[in-house]
Amino acid sequence: MKHVLVTGGAGYIGSHACKVLAAAGYTPVTYDNLSTGWQAAAQFGPFEQGDLMDRARLDAVFAQYAPVAVMHFAAFSQVGEAMTDPGKYWRNNVCGSLTLVEAAVAAGCLNMVFSSTCAVYGDQDGVTLDENSAQAPLNAYGASKRTIEDMLRDFQASHGLKSVIFRYFNVAGADPDAQVGECHRPETHLIPVMLQALDGQRPALTVFGTDYDTPDGTCIRDYVHVMDLVTAHVQGVKWLQEGRESRVFNLGSGTGYSVRQVIDACRAVTGREVPHVEGPRRGGDAMRLVSGSVRAERDLGWRPERSDLETMIADAWRWHQRGPYRS
Repeated sequence: MKHVLVTGGAGYIGSHACKVLAAAGYTPVTYDNLSTGWQAAAQFGPFEQGDLMDRARLDAVFAQYAPVAVMHFAAFSQVGEAMTDPGKYWRNNVCGSLTLVEAAVAAGCLNMVFSSTCAVYGDQDGVTLDENSAQAPLNAYGASKRTIEDMLRDFQASHGLKSVIFRYFNVAGADPDAQVGECHRPETHLIPVMLQALDGQRPALTVFGTDYDTPDGTCIRDYVHVMDLVTAHVQGVKWLQEGRESRVFNLGSGTGYSVRQVIDACRAVTGREVPHVEGPRRGGDAMRLVSGSVRAERDLGWRPERSDLETMIADAWRWHQRGPYRS
């Protein structure tokens, strides 16, 4: 069997990646400490509980499964928290990734697909970002991911570790079959928070900042459907297995939507009004973040087929109605 080790495979994006890996003929091995993930999400292959900082546990998992590649999602990723507790992000994201990379190299697993972020670019208004855009992260989250990218390049030079790095912004939607979906405790992402407000699970959605220099005063973001995103990651595994060189790919629709546009789309999809209130800006939030994906479309043959706003919200709403994971 072709095993792929998926760190963070019990989380939102990782669980969807495991489903697509299984459909592509791989056996995903979920490695997760369940600090933010859910064991119920690990439905598509073996589950191994463990922490990225636990080298002995990682060594045992590598020895047991001999994976052909690692798909690395495990990380803390909340912008607000990264501003107030940067040490948490440097320790977990960077030190944990270093331990993982060293374990992979020691096991002879030299293919890694890394979930990075377009937050490495910082706030570049009026620009559709590509892989050559200048990097200037605004917070410890983006900075930690940039450091891990540098780490992967160093380990390629010293040990031949090949990597495919994906940078992307907001991930949305859910598995169209509603087997897995987005479930955080607490929830901070716009679309699931909006659906919770719509469904009465919270009083209202707070719109953080309405005085930005955008057409309606709210932040603009690029959204990618989670199934489109993880399809690219599986293509990244195949890219490396074919012996190709390490590459960086941006993944985005190239279209930005404001918070108010997302609220309007939710009303159109669900037929319900979204309760919302206006709040102050959050530290670390950029005004406009939009990414292109020309390289991924050209070289990987990737297409964001479900990444229109209405489909993302409809799939997320279907999962939301099914109900969250239980601890």
